[in-house]
Amino acid sequence: MTENAAGAPTPYPAYPVGLRLAGRRVVVLGAGVVAQRRLPGLLASGADVLLISPSATPSVEAMADAGELRWERRRYREGDLADAWYALITTDDDEANAAASAEAEARRVWCVRSDDAEAATAWTPATGRSEGVTVAVLTGQDPKRSAAVRDAVVEGLRDGTLAAPHHRSRTSGVALVGGGPGDPDLITVRGRRLLAEADVVIADRLGPRDLLDELPPHVEVIDAAKIPYGRFMAQEAINNALIEHAKAGKAVVRLKGGDPFVFGRGMEEAEALAEAGVPCTVVPGISSSISVPAAAGIPVTHRGVAHEFTVVSGHVAPDDERSLVDWEALARLRGTLVLLMAVERIGAIAEALVAYGRGADTPVAVVQEGTTAAQRRVDATLATVAERVRVEGVRPPAVVVIGEVVAVGSRNPR
Repeated sequence: MTENAAGAPTPYPAYPVGLRLAGRRVVVLGAGVVAQRRLPGLLASGADVLLISPSATPSVEAMADAGELRWERRRYREGDLADAWYALITTDDDEANAAASAEAEARRVWCVRSDDAEAATAWTPATGRSEGVTVAVLTGQDPKRSAAVRDAVVEGLRDGTLAAPHHRSRTSGVALVGGGPGDPDLITVRGRRLLAEADVVIADRLGPRDLLDELPPHVEVIDAAKIPYGRFMAQEAINNALIEHAKAGKAVVRLKGGDPFVFGRGMEEAEALAEAGVPCTVVPGISSSISVPAAAGIPVTHRGVAHEFTVVSGHVAPDDERSLVDWEALARLRGTLVLLMAVERIGAIAEALVAYGRGADTPVAVVQEGTTAAQRRVDATLATVAERVRVEGVRPPAVVVIGEVVAVGSRNPR
């Protein structure tokens, strides 16, 4: 014990250390909710876990059934901690806990007690992990504070607000990151972390632009919409830029709207990188095809209304020879149709669906700039959607939803 400024005794602080338990015996006494929370971490460390308890929660029992640990269905008895490196005591039997703790002390086994932290020789920190980093926080007898500090650090590492770039293991390459539908909060945790670690960001117009303001000054941001060489060379120019910067030893993020592989030409870029021998990571994103309707209160499926939804590109009209869409087959479907890049051709698309048998009174919703502060929803039917889009001045980006699900939930007049 030491003394504080007022002369009152204060406990010595715990000495932090990381235990390497792979292949080493760990004994866990009790199989209730405390053990259920602690066991996954012990198993992830590779520990040889012996569980001793007359009963267990269903989750712990499932771990035993799967062969992840050995379970002896009985109470603690003297000698159970022989050859153990670490012990976790979580039973509700005070006498057994005290006896096991005494055995641990005698055998010099570090021991955690869930019932009496002061009697333990080790404390379990509030632990979190993010991309190979383990964060462990101890605040003495204040576990809620430990958890709060842990959460703040882990969240900062995950979303990139806490800068901790790689140094030894960092390698150049390209990450194709799906930025989601537009709201910067809807990018994935991994995508945001990679963005924070980037040297170069090549961004689409439809990516979450607000995130670019958070990048450090040294990060080079390239607007993919303004890469030179002309409209029909744009994709080739983007591919070349990705390869050039990656081969220069830079960590490159290709920030795209929605998901890279949903009408995002992500595979074209991945193939070009593979051909050039550049490492590529694909980070999926939340597709606007489901997130934008949801943000507007429209479920793309709903029990008793729609058992299917189909996502279709509307960038070419149904009568265009380049179209790969079977509009006649789509018209026969009873589920939901979600159209992307279709605003400019919605009239021709609606006419084709009606001509092939879809009811002219089928509900339609057009959601412009979904998930952003500028989001707005325009409701219509297949018969009226072209005129409504014209009158309301709807412009891309917008998602078109066709089907009875439009009328589910919050309803707007058509």
